[in-house]
Amino acid sequence: MQPIYDIETFRPSQGVGAFIGRARRTIVEAIDQELAPLDISHAQWIVVMLLGDGVASTAAELCKILIYDPGAMTRLLDRLEKKGVLRRMRTKGERRSVRLELTAEGRKLYPRILQALVQVFNRLLRGFGKKEVQQLEGLLQRMVANA
Repeated sequence: MQPIYDIETFRPSQGVGAFIGRARRTIVEAIDQELAPLDISHAQWIVVMLLGDGVASTAAELCKILIYDPGAMTRLLDRLEKKGVLRRMRTKGERRSVRLELTAEGRKLYPRILQALVQVFNRLLRGFGKKEVQQLEGLLQRMVANA
């Protein structure tokens, strides 16, 4: 198969990586703006979603998924715990193993974040058809699978 890019014509600012980066920044800024009244930061709402979706249940899993430093994750979790959004639960029989779970407040926050995500994505995908969005998702999944 022929390479997509070559050294003579490749312009990083016009490549797929640049557009993905700009799209991500646009998405994050729009979601942060939507969630500002809830006083929850980008890193915080992502943690709430990952815990709420059952994708992660420990700080180590969150660090791996989010490519986050363990010390920074501890501080982030401390802030969410202080806000009453999550709690750390010791695993019986394992002193050092700590499971994270959303509190009642965190479980109430989860659908509000989900609603904001839906609103933002529907706004940013205005003019796209469902098939186009499915195709875009498929293409991005293929790119990730090639890594």
